[in-house]
Amino acid sequence: MAISAFSVQKKDKLEQIFDIILHEGLLTYNPKSSKSSISKQLLARVNDKHHKKGAIFVVRKKSDFTDSGVKGYIISSKETVIEQAGKLTHFTPNIYRRYRYADQDRRYVKGFIEENLQQVNTFVVDIDTKEHTVQEILLACIDESIGQPTLIVSSDRGYQVFFMLETPIYISNKNEFRSLKVAKRIAENLKRSLKSVDADQYCNDFGFFRIPNHQNVEWFDETAVYTPASLIAWSQRRDNDMGRSLYVVPQKMQVTSLTQSEWFNHLLHATDVKGEKGQIGRNNVLFTLALVCFQDGKDQSFTFDLLDEYNANLRHPLSSQEIKTIVASAYSGKYKGAKKEYVEQLLALYVQGAEGVSVHFGHKGWYKHKKAREDRERSHCHEWEQDIADWIAAEKSVSEPFIWRTQKELCEEIGIAGSTLNKLLKQSKKVIKTTTGKGRNAKTGWSTVELYIEYIIWLKKDLGARFAQSVRLIVGEQMELFERVAGYTTLLNYVKKMMQERPLTEQLSMEDILQHTG
Repeated sequence: MAISAFSVQKKDKLEQIFDIILHEGLLTYNPKSSKSSISKQLLARVNDKHHKKGAIFVVRKKSDFTDSGVKGYIISSKETVIEQAGKLTHFTPNIYRRYRYADQDRRYVKGFIEENLQQVNTFVVDIDTKEHTVQEILLACIDESIGQPTLIVSSDRGYQVFFMLETPIYISNKNEFRSLKVAKRIAENLKRSLKSVDADQYCNDFGFFRIPNHQNVEWFDETAVYTPASLIAWSQRRDNDMGRSLYVVPQKMQVTSLTQSEWFNHLLHATDVKGEKGQIGRNNVLFTLALVCFQDGKDQSFTFDLLDEYNANLRHPLSSQEIKTIVASAYSGKYKGAKKEYVEQLLALYVQGAEGVSVHFGHKGWYKHKKAREDRERSHCHEWEQDIADWIAAEKSVSEPFIWRTQKELCEEIGIAGSTLNKLLKQSKKVIKTTTGKGRNAKTGWSTVELYIEYIIWLKKDLGARFAQSVRLIVGEQMELFERVAGYTTLLNYVKKMMQERPLTEQLSMEDILQHTG
């Protein structure tokens, strides 16, 4: 486990974790009751360093999240966070610029809404199950997401995976909170990328998460931090694969957005919707509303909340899980938006007086972005690339990053033409090919960037363990050698002494020697 040194230097490692998470968003020391030995003047200078400071929210136990509000308190210094980490269960790892208590007794906290964020320090993905091991989560991060996480913390029912930033993303209200929208899109793509390990797709992006302490840290690598630019670039690539833009800015097709249109509002207030056999009904209405939100650039969590509220007002509501499935399908990237004719049909069925409502769209209707692969004569390069990556992942060994096959053998196993493979290798940023030896002794190895990184991580841990074992063996051998040399010295000294005291003709017995040398 990467945190093997955690038990040796617990405080230092915990401080390091909070240094990376919090950056300089909080005061370094508690200004009122610091336990630091530095002078008050120096303490004030350290606390005033660089930019404006904010605060975080914390709770002592999970049951403090009540229907009446969140029972907790506000912390404004890193020193206090480290001191009290062992007494807390949850915290907001991202810093808020506005914060307050909701009652006079200062028992309930208020202000942890996204518009109050000062800076985003880390993205956290919640995995609400223990069915997957830490190693499986690590592999999923490397294989399917942006890469190795910085921190994995265990909870009662699962894990929380932290991807920490090298420098924060600062949140402002400029351009309608553009930086916040970018951060939320990154958070959404991280959750999507870890579906294989049951990442919660509807977890609050910047809310409360498990606070790391000496007992719950399962993985920590201080080198695995990401720049905002690298996260944005990665997120943009994910968006490109789904045919959507990075910035969640509504695409205005008319003076007002589609979700602000008259027809959308009418459809959103149609509550007597069930549907009969052969007739479009609740699922169709909900799916259409979700597609409009997607088309309008709305965040997925916003859409779920909107449809969840709409569903609750229906006379025949669906289950919450069905709503999640509908939203996920609408945001899958297979569709661009709702179809005008379909919306008109829904309005005619379920909205009284809908004849006078005009439905305007900027396109012909929803459609799939591309044909399914099985329906096409030729596959795209990125599809072959994924096939090769999947094949390598299935064949690979932890202690060997490469699969050794000739190019012909690989083509036969994958079913790819040699010319296509050569073209793919020239542009691939995922598949690695290496050749060792010459002529008949030449060998060709195949790997992926993700698997090679995984191998380096394994090698680092394995070499560390073997180095420690080698040191122990060398020390043991040296001790044995020292004991032997010391014994021989005693023996020689005794023999010399006996030869000086006894005549040369008098023999020295072995029993005599052993008796004196022990």
